[in-house]
Amino acid sequence: MANKEFKVPPVAFPSAGNPGGAAPNLQQRRMPAPPFQPNSGIPFMSFDIGSATASTSSGPIYAGPSIGGGGSANFDDEEPLLDELGIHPDQIWSKIRSVLNPFRVNHTVHKDSDLSGPILLYMSFCLFQLLAGKIQFGVILGWIVVSSIFLYFVFNMLAGRTGNLDLHTCTSVVGYCMLPVVIFSALSLFLPVDGVIRLSVAAIFVLWATRASTGLVVSLADGGDEHRGLIAYASFLIYTLFSLLVIF
Repeated sequence: MANKEFKVPPVAFPSAGNPGGAAPNLQQRRMPAPPFQPNSGIPFMSFDIGSATASTSSGPIYAGPSIGGGGSANFDDEEPLLDELGIHPDQIWSKIRSVLNPFRVNHTVHKDSDLSGPILLYMSFCLFQLLAGKIQFGVILGWIVVSSIFLYFVFNMLAGRTGNLDLHTCTSVVGYCMLPVVIFSALSLFLPVDGVIRLSVAAIFVLWATRASTGLVVSLADGGDEHRGLIAYASFLIYTLFSLLVIF
């Protein structure tokens, strides 16, 4: 059998420098992409520190708006942090000093009621009780809340429609008049545990707190003079309850 010869047409590969020179009907090989080069001419991807610095330093830098016309912020017009939080140490000290004299309580400073002073006295009372070996944080806080609500309802039920004593003022009055009980709690650390002396000192401080609380409630609320005795009785029960925490 005779061998048949097959004619294979020549294959021309395009040159790398002239890709358009090959015939359009010829198959072209796909050249692989070159690997990524670090110094590829992209400024933000360059690892050349000098070139990156030179490329970024030529543009303008935005420094942001200036405050008060100068280059730095002006904090002279800012209020103190305690004032922004509603804590005024001068008012707290004035209210505490007014309670120190039970015979001449200055009720004008208590018209602007607050809770910063009562919280301070509450924490002091809890601290002295802790030094005495009594962990009563929750008990004292609960009794302050219940006592404020109790005094609020007692006065408004007595005054009727003319009662203008709100719960916030009651809480402030009860808290600030806790000062004698706090002092008694501090003195009890040096008094004998059992004896007549401890009970006598407790009675003095309870009467002190009762008189201060009664005077403030009567002065701050309208029509308080008519029910002074019942207000004093409710205040006496409140501060007797707190003094029992110190005694026992």
